[in-house]
Formats: sequence, C-alpha cells, structure tokens
Amino acid sequence: MARRKPPTVHGFCIVDKPSGVTSHDVVSVLRRRLGEKRIGHAGTLDPSATGVLLIGVGDGTRLLSSLLGSDKSYVGEVVLGSSTNTLDADGQVTATYDMSEITLDDVRRVIADSLTGEILQTPPMVSARRVDGRRLHELAREGIEVEREARPVQIHSFTAAATDDPGVFCIDVTCSTGTYIRTLADDLGRLLGGGAHLRNLRRTSVGRFVVAEAHPPESCELLPLIEALRGVPVVAVDQSTVELIGNGRVIAAFEGTGPWAVTAPNGELIAVYEPFGLAQAKPSVVLAHAFER
Repeated sequence: MARRKPPTVHGFCIVDKPSGVTSHDVVSVLRRRLGEKRIGHAGTLDPSATGVLLIGVGDGTRLLSSLLGSDKSYVGEVVLGSSTNTLDADGQVTATYDMSEITLDDVRRVIADSLTGEILQTPPMVSARRVDGRRLHELAREGIEVEREARPVQIHSFTAAATDDPGVFCIDVTCSTGTYIRTLADDLGRLLGGGAHLRNLRRTSVGRFVVAEAHPPESCELLPLIEALRGVPVVAVDQSTVELIGNGRVIAAFEGTGPWAVTAPNGELIAVYEPFGLAQAKPSVVLAHAFER
C-alpha cells in the first residue's frame, strides 16, 4: 500500500454552512479549493441546518478534538401541532394535534420546569451517533429502529419567543455538546400535550467561535493553526525546548493549570501540552510539519 502523502496546507476555518449541503460536502469544497486532502470538521450539522462549522486543514485536523467538547448555541423555530419521523421539517408528518390553545407562557413554563439544566435525552434515529458500529441515520434509511440509551446533556439556557404564527415559536438554546435541538423541539411538543417539530435551525456559536466571523466555504479564510486554540494559554519556548518537543519529550510544566499552546521563538504553533504527573507536562499534539524544515 502506498504511503499516504503528508499534508502540505495547514490551518483552521470558521465556516458558515449553507442549507442543503452536508458537513462532508463542505469538507469536499475546501479540499478542492485548498488542494489539500486531509481536512475534517468538528461537530456535524444536519443538511438543512446552517451556521458555525469548524474545519481543520492539514495538521489542523489534529486540533479538532480540543473543540469537540465545546458548548454550542442555536436559534430555530418550533412548530407546534405536528410531529415528523425526523423530528424536523425535512421529515414526513406522522401525527397532528390541535394545540391552538397553547400560549407563550405555556411554552416557557414547560421549558423552565423540564427542559433546562441537566436533562436526559435520547438520540434521534436520524443522528450520526454510532450504535454497534453503525450510524443511526444509516439504520434509519434501512427502516431499522434500535434501542438508544438516554444520555445526560446540559441545557444552559433555553428561551422562547412568539412569532406572527401562533403555532410557531422562536427558540434560542445554549447547551453542552451532544445535545440534539430537534429532540428538544419534539420533547417540548410532547410535554405540552401534543407534538412539535423543528425548522430553520442555525448554529450561532461553538465555544468562542461565533457566526458573525463565519463565511461560506467558497470564501472562508484559512486562519493560522493557533486560532483553533482560543482561550488556551500560549507559551513561547526557546530553541532548545523546541528540539525536546520535536522528540515528544515530557518537560517541566508551564505556569497555570494547562493545557498550553506551545509556540516556537518565531511564534509558530508547534504543539499542545497537558499536565502530567507532578509539575510536568506531556504532549497531547505535536505538529509534525513544524519540524520538517
């Protein structure tokens, strides 16, 4: 088997994903545009959803794991009175309900009582979560439904507002990673005594990255790798320490609790280190291309 060609383009992109394409489609656009095969994303967005999608290019893919646990924020609309097989507007209606008497106060009461703080949430069958090695959405397309374990998620804030349509409510949610907003919409409808589905979902932030700085995949900027580590303390080291890091060595811990973004004397990101043992630090990521000159 031929050895995989090492990446030659490295960076980080903040994409505003358009509706109607998958997260993998965005990756494909950037592969063609940047001429680099090793590209990945942190946190899948459904095809109909829009908003912040974080992309690693080249060695940037090795930094994506540091972003996967970030809290996320979304806006969207909950449509009361109908449930769908995908829990969103892309699916087929499976049931309808008369919910014309439901008010904004009712919606806010249910959110405050049952859908804020730590809750248990069952992943939808149309999600990308794996069960026994298969993605749930692949099984769903085959007409297979499997048991899914409910998992705890944290809903930091969940607000609702009225629209011109009395059966539709705008929502704004900030939550932990792994939260399914379509499931929140479905749960809201059920707890109100009927059914509901989600539409017009838009992810407005992932951690410290916000939609105002995101751009379409055709025009997004390729940012320096260190941009992927916003909020992580940056530590510049001397050339002798650079050589130790290039060999993956454990070194003396830096000031603070870590992790640390480690840069060479010229300011280039070369590694991410984390606490290890007593007053030591070990590499969690060493960026190989920084040592190949």
